Amino acid sequence: MSDKELIENVKLAINPKFQDWVLFKHGTYIIFDDITKVKNINDEAMVMMKEFGPVFAGGPAGDFNTIHLTKTEGWIVSGHGYGMYTYVSPSEIQNESANDMEIGLLGRSKRDLDGKKPEIIYVNKSK
Repeated sequence: MSDKELIENVKLAINPKFQDWVLFKHGTYIIFDDITKVKNINDEAMVMMKEFGPVFAGGPAGDFNTIHLTKTEGWIVSGHGYGMYTYVSPSEIQNESANDMEIGLLGRSKRDLDGKKPEIIYVNKSK
């Protein structure tokens, strides 16, 4: 999936009332509720990703929920870290009848990649 396709899918996945968010290379994004409290959205997103992105065995980052999307194909995987979600595309799933556990594990591994080598590919700001 190209960066452009990823950005478009994430835009459709996020509730339009949330206008301030940062997207990382592997599909993890962070939504900011109140951008007025953030000095630099890129810096804050990097700090949060480095803290909450990496997954460690037995840690809270191992917990996740899988959310089925309605405005675009795919799923969102939520977990440890407020406002942090990971988009999973159907094209990334080899098993056509994948369950929430399989999708969630893939989303968690993608978030781990973003946490260990964070690279911002898109910033959406309301102002």
